[in-house]
Amino acid sequence: MDQNLKNLPLSKILDIEKLHNVDKPIEVANGLPNECYTNNDYLAHEREKVFFNKWTVIGVASSIPNPGDAKPHNLLGIPLILVRDKNMKIRVFHNVCSHRGFKLLEKLCTLKNVIRCPYHSWSYDLSGKLIATPHIGGLNNHTSENFDKTKSNLKEIKTKVWMDIIFVNINSNEIEFDEYIKPLENRWQKFIKKKDHNSLVHSNDYGYFSLNVNCNWKFAIENYCESYHLPTIHPELNKVSNINDHYHIQGLPNRFAGQGSKKYEQPAKGNKKFNTFSNWDKDMLKNSEYIALFPNVMIGLHIDHFYVFWLEPLTMNETKEHMQIYYVGNESANGSDLKELRKENSRFWKDVMLEDVNAIEGMQKGRNSPVYNGGNFSPVMDQPTHQFHKWVANSLI
Repeated sequence: MDQNLKNLPLSKILDIEKLHNVDKPIEVANGLPNECYTNNDYLAHEREKVFFNKWTVIGVASSIPNPGDAKPHNLLGIPLILVRDKNMKIRVFHNVCSHRGFKLLEKLCTLKNVIRCPYHSWSYDLSGKLIATPHIGGLNNHTSENFDKTKSNLKEIKTKVWMDIIFVNINSNEIEFDEYIKPLENRWQKFIKKKDHNSLVHSNDYGYFSLNVNCNWKFAIENYCESYHLPTIHPELNKVSNINDHYHIQGLPNRFAGQGSKKYEQPAKGNKKFNTFSNWDKDMLKNSEYIALFPNVMIGLHIDHFYVFWLEPLTMNETKEHMQIYYVGNESANGSDLKELRKENSRFWKDVMLEDVNAIEGMQKGRNSPVYNGGNFSPVMDQPTHQFHKWVANSLI
């Protein structure tokens, strides 16, 4: 993202009345205006109001599994460091040295004990504390009575890990995470208890893939929220889990939304199947749920596996999609007996997500039309998508 975007008032970029139109009843509402998908100056407002003010996903904890593991991440131009400290805690810092503003980390690595700046070797421990300032008081004099190290620690970001997902609140002004996530946890109590979160294991062989798509990040969320497109975009999936077998999910005013299915079938090869969650409601064995937790993560919960499909916005019309797949226990996640089944499950989800690419990229192309007014919604089929549009509009105004 261009850090030198013009700091124009939002009213100079788009008609604010168009945002108010989004918040009307679904029968008469319009969708978000074109500028929210095409105007680079708008992105500066979205970065602040949506990605910095809210709980935003920047990765998963299993990507840095060991003490000292660290990786950089760029959140719309803001350089960050994800690190696992000696106590196995995930921490996120601004990726900048307090001395001369040098970017500390460029690539995934394992640190021994410190984060060392390549410029002048100022060093920080894994909790972000400044512990070494070479030659600060002159050659071979590494301390200075006029310099207080405690005021130059790394700037840590409010961070929470939930079901392996790393959430950050850059501006530290959102509600506490436990309150934020409670409605979704309450909903999923009938499927997976909080104590069962520890049974989730990331697959090391077929547990990750990524897709680069030429569209704004919001289109992926909008598309994921609804099942309306199943017959046209996913004809094979629609044969197995028909549009009529799906139901809407809307969690509180404007926090998460999505869909559920009553026809999920566990993948199997002969008598081989993945382990299942022990506390799953016996009356809902074929249910699965697909929830977009705003702003940028899509979650799929099944009786035998769980996935995290999170979005990394790159530019106004470029997005990287990251898929992480988890199973119940290490045998299902990494055992050799179920390797082919994991491979097939990963292929299935990748095929589904690839089918969506034409849809979301097609919407990006269409948004260049000057006569498009943000679109309309089906009062029956588009309720979760409308909820997401309202969430974005209300976050902006």
